[in-house]
Amino acid sequence: MKIESNKLVSVMYELREGSDNGRVIETVEESRPLSFVYGTGRLLPSFESNLETLSEGDKFGFLLNAADAYGERREEMIINVPLSVFETEGKVDENVCFVGNIVPMMDTAGNPLEGTINEITDTFVRMDFNHPMAGADLWFTGSVLEVREASADELAATSKSCSGCGSEGHSSCSGNC
Repeated sequence: MKIESNKLVSVMYELREGSDNGRVIETVEESRPLSFVYGTGRLLPSFESNLETLSEGDKFGFLLNAADAYGERREEMIINVPLSVFETEGKVDENVCFVGNIVPMMDTAGNPLEGTINEITDTFVRMDFNHPMAGADLWFTGSVLEVREASADELAATSKSCSGCGSEGHSSCSGNC
């Protein structure tokens, strides 16, 4: 069966930065595949389009340039947040406020987002709200493990809100559902 809209697809893959010999970012193994309903907008469109028309057992290898993946890094997404935002009862919460920590936040419209703490000063915390893979070209190699008709429950689940792609933790998620 070929991959097409509303089919349940399971894949295993290795994701590398930049090329087929770049740094390994993620490995999705056969024992815990990425499974998704194709064409429902839960994954990067460019990821899905590279799988289109493949069948169970087919192997794949493709490059997504940064613009087609998580976009280029944008300087305006790196901002200074007042240090007071990280205070509890007048003291900075050092369990949350440390360089390298990824902190869930909300924008002024109440939308959830995550920022990485890059620097801490006496008055502000410099945070990067770019996707962690923004600016990176992504090389995927893998194989299609299964293609089948999606069940009514699987199709219904695609219309509900998600926390990524329905297969939490996989980098191919668009995160904008």
